[in-house]
Amino acid sequence: MTRVNPIQFVESVQPHLQYKDLHGLVGHLKAHWSKDQLMSLLFCDHADARKVAALSLALVGCKSCIAKLADQLKDPDPMVNQMAEHALWSIWFRSGSCPANHEVCEGTKALNDRKMEKAIQHFCRAIEIDPNFAEAYNQRAITSYLLEKYDQSIDDCRETVRLMPCHFGAWSGMGHCHAHLNQPADTIRCYQKALEINPHLTSLHETLEQLKSMP
Repeated sequence: MTRVNPIQFVESVQPHLQYKDLHGLVGHLKAHWSKDQLMSLLFCDHADARKVAALSLALVGCKSCIAKLADQLKDPDPMVNQMAEHALWSIWFRSGSCPANHEVCEGTKALNDRKMEKAIQHFCRAIEIDPNFAEAYNQRAITSYLLEKYDQSIDDCRETVRLMPCHFGAWSGMGHCHAHLNQPADTIRCYQKALEINPHLTSLHETLEQLKSMP
């Protein structure tokens, strides 16, 4: 792999960022920068390059990029953390097959409209199409949680983290379910795992300290 100059990389994408031309940026990235090059920039000394690399992977990254992006959740620069978190969610949502991705997209629209049963149907279809699509299970877990079906939500969270161990969203969601079921030990375990992956989940830090201080 050709060594990447971080300054040249930032300068090459700057016009697209300046004019908020995401379509042009995607085309530029695909034409000039490999995913391996973008991932290598996540670990360079140039903070702006790390930020832009994470943003770029949100647009063009794939499942093979997830582990290195998860590492950047612990970057000393808070903006890099935010960009890495955004990239992870973006990749998680498109990491299934195209038909399964479509079902999850439709399911999240239904969920946002509070059409819970319709959302569940879409997420179930996504899982039928692509049984290894972690985000389909996670979205179904979120829907079950909102319906107060906590045991069902926990089952889907467990499947999510089996398929995607660094999915801090599913770990924290599982913790929320255990909290509602008055299972403090399991709640603490899940919250600790979520924070181990993503230390910047501020509300979990506060909740965890409260749980630990309880008699």
